[in-house]
Amino acid sequence: MENQPRIRNLTEEVLSNNWYVLKKVTFEYRKDNGEWEKQAREVYDRGNGATILLYNRNKRTVVLTRQFRMPTYKNQNSSGMLIETCAGLLDQETPEVSIIRETEEETGYKLAKVHKVGEAYMSPGSVTEIVHFYVGEYDDTMASGKGGGLDEEQENIEVLELPFDQALEMIRTGEIRDGKTILLLQYAKIQGLLEREEIPDEAAGEPLHILVAGPYRSGTGDDPAKIEQNVRFMNRIALQLYEAGHMPVLGEWYALPLIATAGSAGIGDEIFNRIFHPSSERLLRHCDAVVRVGGPSSGADDMVNAAKKMGKRVFEKLEDIPKLHA
Repeated sequence: MENQPRIRNLTEEVLSNNWYVLKKVTFEYRKDNGEWEKQAREVYDRGNGATILLYNRNKRTVVLTRQFRMPTYKNQNSSGMLIETCAGLLDQETPEVSIIRETEEETGYKLAKVHKVGEAYMSPGSVTEIVHFYVGEYDDTMASGKGGGLDEEQENIEVLELPFDQALEMIRTGEIRDGKTILLLQYAKIQGLLEREEIPDEAAGEPLHILVAGPYRSGTGDDPAKIEQNVRFMNRIALQLYEAGHMPVLGEWYALPLIATAGSAGIGDEIFNRIFHPSSERLLRHCDAVVRVGGPSSGADDMVNAAKKMGKRVFEKLEDIPKLHA
């Protein structure tokens, strides 16, 4: 009997199609004793959604949003304001594409990578929606705008960057009462997402192989003299690191001879693009750390982001790098 279907004679009646679709579904349900019972349920179909917790391991912060939610206003939330993780409907996209888009629209952070942690029905008694849950690591270099949502969707979203411990405490005090947000914050705590790795004391005195990441072409207009000035600047940084007892390296030291040997006709040609950044990415795998120096540079920022994903140490200024005996 267990292989027999439990539902038969299902019919649907559309009650409302104003915003999303509300239907009355009538059906017969087979009970455990084999008898068929006629039942009716109202089913609200608003599509599926996705939500994400943005976290910063170094600062031990999370990014949440605050906005007005009419249903909560109608049920014991006097202000109607609710603190939530960034979320949205899928809009015919994959959940991953959708949540990356929603994150930039709502928070202003442009994520390159997110990690799915699960999916759940949040109100299965009446709503069809499945919510896909994600986490994503952010830093200040990913800020592409102010966020706040879309005007055409009448979104007035406030972006909140909160200490992780404060966000957890706000669950206890009732300041955070959104289910998906509570689930993701508790997931982050259980998984230790915001716990910084402690560097053993004995490692503090070890020389580090450090990649110097700074502007090469950025801001030069491909003027050879300005490019050479950028390289000299990074070389001076490398010398300081060497004199402090570490082993520095520039991606340019490896890439430029390879590019010339491969027959490149100039900066930006196919050979240059095929070797320049990819060789630095390979080099990074053999380094212990990255130091970010100089002015704006998307390539240098890419190296920093890649280092963080690999679990490498990242230094924003020279003073943070320990000085050793040469």
